[in-house]
Parts: sequence; structure tokens; C-alpha cells
Amino acid sequence: MATPKEAESGEGAAGGRTPKAKKASKAVDDSELLTVPDGWKEPAFAREDNPRGLLEESSFATLFPKYREAYLKECWPLVQKTLTEHHINAALDLIEGSMTVSTTKKTFDPYIIIRARDLIKLLARSVPFEQAVRILEDDVACDIIKIGSLVRNRERFIKRRQRLIGPNGSTLKALELLTNCYIMVQGNTVSALGPFNGLKEVRKVVLDTMKNIHPIYNIKTLMIKRELSKDPELRLQNWERFLPKFKHKNLNKRKEPQKKNVKKEYTPFPPPQPESQIDKELASGEYFLKESQKKRKRVEEIKAKQAEAISRSQEERNKAFIPPKEKTVVKPKKALAETKIDIQAIKEKVKKAKKKKLGALPEEEVKLKIAADAKKKK
Repeated sequence: MATPKEAESGEGAAGGRTPKAKKASKAVDDSELLTVPDGWKEPAFAREDNPRGLLEESSFATLFPKYREAYLKECWPLVQKTLTEHHINAALDLIEGSMTVSTTKKTFDPYIIIRARDLIKLLARSVPFEQAVRILEDDVACDIIKIGSLVRNRERFIKRRQRLIGPNGSTLKALELLTNCYIMVQGNTVSALGPFNGLKEVRKVVLDTMKNIHPIYNIKTLMIKRELSKDPELRLQNWERFLPKFKHKNLNKRKEPQKKNVKKEYTPFPPPQPESQIDKELASGEYFLKESQKKRKRVEEIKAKQAEAISRSQEERNKAFIPPKEKTVVKPKKALAETKIDIQAIKEKVKKAKKKKLGALPEEEVKLKIAADAKKKK
């Protein structure tokens, strides 16, 4: 007969799995459930899912700026036609400057009114109709980021907004390609339209740009993430080691002030009282002098000061009469001993030069020339 413990161990080894194995299999199952397979799409919401329709009517309205009036007037028939397909009423009020969307008795999708509200919001924020109509699709969402209140200084705000757009819109285009989103920068808002993951990245880049972080850093990170996501082995790993780490460099260091206010240590006792004029006179002994003596002392002090000032001014005047220091004269080196000149040789050269005519050929050349002429004659 086997003991209960042996029976349990035998059952665990042969028939069932151990608790550790069960936990591991459960973890694997959970990870499989959490990961969405590639190319999976949620089925569209049809009338069969809500055959009775909606109980109450819902409506949303939004205002639009004056400069959008002409464009909205032009494309409003297309907006009405698109929303009618989804059983939504649309109204344009040009007097009040507002757009209104509302459900009808035929509306069966409860979320379509939210998408219609986003559509009119995007149209009011200068997004063209061709892009804004994509919001009615199930896998597309929108995000309107308010950037007007993020920077106090208006000039600084305009510079950072321009930095987000880039030269000829290149930065914005790169961001659109990496996030698969349509981005529209208009006034104090940034309107983005695309998948949820892309919208999350767009919001991060826009807010960082307004915080004075250049968008190129985030674009580099997005490019690396895009390449890493293509590798199936790296999908479930941590990407921190691959992503660049940009440190903030504070180049403009704050200059230290010339006069530093050093705080004195706190003492409960009051500061010592300054000496009065009488105390100073008592200390110097002047207090006990007579009035005439005091007057004489004051006159002497004034005369001493005047004499000092006169001597100082005299010194300044005398500076003009002080001769400048002369430069030391460098003695020339003794001339080299004259070399002996051959006078006879110079005389001979002069005689030869006198015999020669100016421009005349040397004697040897003349002889050669005469010989050549004689040969020609023969």
C-alpha cells in the first residue's frame, strides 16, 4: 500500500503538472492573450448589433473662425452627404458661426456621434475635409493639443512652433511618416489624426518642443524604435540600451555678480550703537580744548590739505618738462680692412671696352661668321 504522500507525488509526476509548471503555463497563456496578432482588426459595428437604435437624441455644436467660413460653405454638401450615410444630421449656421451634429431615429451606432463631433472640431481647426473625414473610420482617432498657454513669451512661442514645423515643413513631414498621422499646426493648437500609438508619440514630441527640446531628438528615437519593431526577437525585450540618451547641456553659464551679498549670522543682540560726535571728540581730547584752539586746529587742517593739493598739481605740471629716456646708440662695427685692388687689370678691361663697338659681336664669333660666308661663296 502506498502512503498518501507517495500517492500525491506519483499523481503529480505522472498524471498532473506541478504548481510551478502550472504557473509558467498560465503566464505564457496570459502573454499570448495580451499580444494582438498582426493584421487583426475589430469587426465593424453593424445594425444587427443594435437593432432598436438609440433612445434619446444627442447633439454637439462647435464654433469656427471667420476665415474658415468660405471653405466650410464650399465643402458642407460633402460633409452632409458623408454624415447622412451614418444617419447623422449636420447643420451650418453662418450667422452665429457654428456647426451642429445630431443623431436621428435611424442612428444605430452609439459612438458615431462622438466621431461626428470630432469631425466638426477638426474642420474648425483648419484640417481639410479629405483628411478630417477619416475620423469616421474605426481605427482612426484625433487629438487636438493646446500649445498656446505652454510658453509665456509670444516671440519664443512663435520660434518653437516654427521649430516644430521645420524648414519648408520638413520636420512635420518626418514626424507624419514615422507616426502615420496627419498633423496640422494652426494658431494655438496642433491637430493630429491617425492611429492611437501615433497620436501618443505626436503629443509627446509637441509638448517637448514647447519645453525647448528640439524635435530632432525625438525623431531619432522614433526611427530607432521603428527599426527595432521589425525584428521579432527584440519585440518583447527592453529597448533602453538601443535608444540614444541626450544630455541637456547648459552652455550659457550664469555669470557671478561682482558684489555678493553675504548674509550675516543671526544674533539676538542688537548691533552696537555708533559713536556720536561728542564721543569722538572725547576720545581724541578735542572736547577739552577752547573754542579759539579748535578754530586754529581747523584752519591748520585746511591749510595742510591745500598745501598737499598744490604739491600734487605741481607734480602733474612738472611731468611735461621731464625729458624722455633716450635710446642707447648702437655703435657700428669697424669696417673690414680694405681689400687690395688690382689697378692694372681694371685699366686693361677699360681699354678692351673702348676698342669694342656698342652691340658688336665677340672676336671668335666674328671669325666663325667670316668662315661661313666664304664657304657659301665657294
